[in-house]
Amino acid sequence: MSTARTTPASPPWYREIGREKWKSFFAAWIGYLLDGFDFVLITLVLTEIADDFGLSTVESASLVSGAFITRWLGGAVLGALGDRFGRKSAMVVSILLYSVGTFACGFAWDYTSLFTARLLIGMGMAGEYSASATYVLESWPARLRNRASGFLISGFSLGGVLAAEVYEHVVPSHGWRWLFYIGLFPVVVALWVRRALPEADDWEERVGSAGQRPNPFRPLFADPRRAWANSLIAVVATGSLFAVFTPLGAGMVPVLAVVATLCLVAFAVQLGGRKRWVLFVALCVTVFCAFLYSWPVQALLPTYLKTELGFSPSQVSDALYYAGFGTMTGCVVAGFLGDRFGTRVAYACTLLVGIAFVFPVFAVRDSPLGLGALLFLMLACMQGISGLLPRYIAGHFPTESRAASLGFTYNVGALGGAVAPVLGANLASTMSLGQSLAVLTFSLTLVVILLIGFDVPRRLNRLIDPVTVPDHLTTDAAVEDAGVPVAAGSRPGKDAGR
Repeated sequence: MSTARTTPASPPWYREIGREKWKSFFAAWIGYLLDGFDFVLITLVLTEIADDFGLSTVESASLVSGAFITRWLGGAVLGALGDRFGRKSAMVVSILLYSVGTFACGFAWDYTSLFTARLLIGMGMAGEYSASATYVLESWPARLRNRASGFLISGFSLGGVLAAEVYEHVVPSHGWRWLFYIGLFPVVVALWVRRALPEADDWEERVGSAGQRPNPFRPLFADPRRAWANSLIAVVATGSLFAVFTPLGAGMVPVLAVVATLCLVAFAVQLGGRKRWVLFVALCVTVFCAFLYSWPVQALLPTYLKTELGFSPSQVSDALYYAGFGTMTGCVVAGFLGDRFGTRVAYACTLLVGIAFVFPVFAVRDSPLGLGALLFLMLACMQGISGLLPRYIAGHFPTESRAASLGFTYNVGALGGAVAPVLGANLASTMSLGQSLAVLTFSLTLVVILLIGFDVPRRLNRLIDPVTVPDHLTTDAAVEDAGVPVAAGSRPGKDAGR
């Protein structure tokens, strides 16, 4: 008589994480939430600041752009700090930077002082993105890393919702400055992170325990001559970007933009090296387009609601709740979709669904509830799927240089977020603000669908190197180090090409 053998049921996915790693994730998520809170504040009070300082619509929009000017530098430097000394240290420094920058905004006395404080916020934001993303991705099992990415980015969206709630209760009675004074709170979180959390698994196994400290910027400073040249390029790039988004560059914007672009491409070529420079440049372009489609709405939605639709502060807050919770829901769902269908397939298909809601959102005029429902659906698809962007980019790079490479490529591309609100405001001079936002969002989303859906960065890189860039996040660090072949079910090559 034979007895049938039963296979024990596998535990639920969330039990694979473990209590300590959930604690680590929560710390990174809180950092991201506060990052979102601090950054979104400026979009809520653009009209109040414009009234106080006598700013035009384009000048007001450039205050949003200000935080993007220094992001490329902050992402690269703090990313390198994370590669060399650990993800946790980079997280702490990043939180301190954007907290102090936000607090300083409350003391601004004119446009220039406020713009300068926004530069500091940009550096902190950039470091927070690369440090938190690599920390969480490298702490979770390989098969759950899309979930890790999507869940993490949802914190930024909830931060925006909380900012809208605080705006409604603080600004009408106390003024816009108090909104920024609250931004000092994340310092407490930074101190807790420094004391309580372990280091990311992959970094600890590959770098920390090896006792060797990688230097991702070694190609930039290989000899004194190159060091001086690259230091000069960094100064020229930052100065050019500053002039582009301030009155300092009036009449010279096209030339300055070309100069800044050439400087950043020079860095990408050196960091990528002979076999990967095309990949670096293509990823920067992909992220740039992703910001161009998403940030006109994120930056100028409150202005659109208040000026074109005549919404009250409470109605603006309600609409931003729908938008924020839509994005947050989309980030969470994106994590499951990415793990189920592959990062790129989930990304491209979700964006295709999202563009169906773009023009209906800006056609609604007299129904706050209908507008809120459409905002929820549009942002769940189009902003929510960006929760997979850290997973998508980071997979192109090995552990030893992941934070610096992610920080550089993502935050150079994030300059699209600096261009987006200014471009939207300028387009509004020839059409309504709502129409300009719809046109930008729809057209640039199609570009991103093509870039990610057809794996354009990897395909272009094969023109100079026939060896396909692997997806470094489809295996755990310990497995890779041991030289164990990847099982077919984990699909590194397959996911990389999907």
